[in-house]
Amino acid sequence: QVQLVTSGGGLVQAGGSLRLSCAASGRTFSRYAMGWFRQAPGKERTFVAAIAWSSGNTYYADSVKGRFTISRDNAKNTVYLEMNSLKPEDTAVYYCGAQVSRPGEYDYWGQGTQVTVSS
Repeated sequence: QVQLVTSGGGLVQAGGSLRLSCAASGRTFSRYAMGWFRQAPGKERTFVAAIAWSSGNTYYADSVKGRFTISRDNAKNTVYLEMNSLKPEDTAVYYCGAQVSRPGEYDYWGQGTQVTVSS
């Protein structure tokens, strides 16, 4: 089965940067896209960014445009989220997802990694 392992979270001051990674393990698989979502305590999970795997086309939530960059390494089956100019409102658990069975449906998820932005 496909497994997604998320890493790179931590504590950072406002204005700082972090880079999250999501690496696929298990069987080799093709996918339509991979994306990042986040969820703060007591809040719903929201979309952050996505990348179409073959084309590399990217999509961003308005709240992170100009600050976050999603990228992928096809050979490593890894997707990254570079987060710059972090704000306290970016604090959340960040989840990586993959669209495998159908486009638009995230049917595989990583375990999540905590990002905390102070000040």
